[in-house]
Amino acid sequence: MPHSLHTLLCDTLAGHRLTEEEAVQLFTTRGRDIWKIAAAADELREERAGDAVTYVRNQNIHVTNICKNLCGFCGFGRRADDPGAFYDDPATVREKARTARERNVTEICLLSGVHPDYTLDSYADLISSVREAAPGVDIHTASPDEIVWAAAQSGTSTVAAIERLREAGLGTLQGTAAEILVDSVRRIICPRKCDTATWVRVIREAHHLGIRSTATIMYGHCESDADRARHLGILREIQDETRGFTEFIPLSFIHENTALYRAGLARAGATGREDILMVAVARLFLDNFDHVQVSWGKVGTKMAEAALLAGADDLGGTMFCDDVSTDAGSEGADYLDPRDMQRIAQDIGRTLRQRTTTYGAV
Repeated sequence: MPHSLHTLLCDTLAGHRLTEEEAVQLFTTRGRDIWKIAAAADELREERAGDAVTYVRNQNIHVTNICKNLCGFCGFGRRADDPGAFYDDPATVREKARTARERNVTEICLLSGVHPDYTLDSYADLISSVREAAPGVDIHTASPDEIVWAAAQSGTSTVAAIERLREAGLGTLQGTAAEILVDSVRRIICPRKCDTATWVRVIREAHHLGIRSTATIMYGHCESDADRARHLGILREIQDETRGFTEFIPLSFIHENTALYRAGLARAGATGREDILMVAVARLFLDNFDHVQVSWGKVGTKMAEAALLAGADDLGGTMFCDDVSTDAGSEGADYLDPRDMQRIAQDIGRTLRQRTTTYGAV
């Protein structure tokens, strides 16, 4: 029989480690009990991360939207001969990196489709181009799926591929391409991406090499509450072993322009209740993570502010552009001025603090 909510939350705040079944119980909560979960998560946030709302001054650079995967949840990817397909050469990437550096960013996120012609050399050249144009900036790139593809294209191991990219200038790894780490769901939403075991293996390899990464979930499509809990369980298991994740980032599914939604295989994204509970349950469940980020580009700034009262402590980055979210149908996902972040933090009685990619002081 499930614990009473009051007992479960009190026990969790006292140090009880939530089970996946208990996480499902929390995910299915309705009514005013939602706020009890949010309040407990916020209490734990204060204990673990303090009262600062952090952000990183970063810029996204979208290199290409040509992609081998063409996942049904994505409105960004194109085939090479599709209208609107683009591909930036290293010179263009260098120019974008110089612009980012002029904006005093401390992190550049290289984002792209997984181009079918990319090899390990392609990724190394892109990273080197950014390092040359913006020395000293953390280069945050290369999901596990991209690592797997680059290694296979070049006939090398994923460990060797990661080491090669680090030599080229890779700073931190993107913990994206995780979506939902349940293969029955992955076969529907991203059948061409690496499977769960491969994603986990590559993340572990990077962490053991001393390269830290984010951890993400993409929710609100066709997954169940149990799938969400299993995903969190996998992340917690990895973090127990490696301590390599910098933060957890929930990414709310944006449905409007996606094939998955148009085909009736996904619902119309997460609700506000689900957005709040994803942040809150993650804070309570992921007891070995210090930081939970709210993705303002996915949920909007008002919901982001609410999430900061439900266990989140980080607003992510300035970004300057987010073609992935806007192509999927999100409005206003391009840039969040630190002055607006300051207003959000101040409004809930917290202080805003700029951070590095790995949560150091700037």
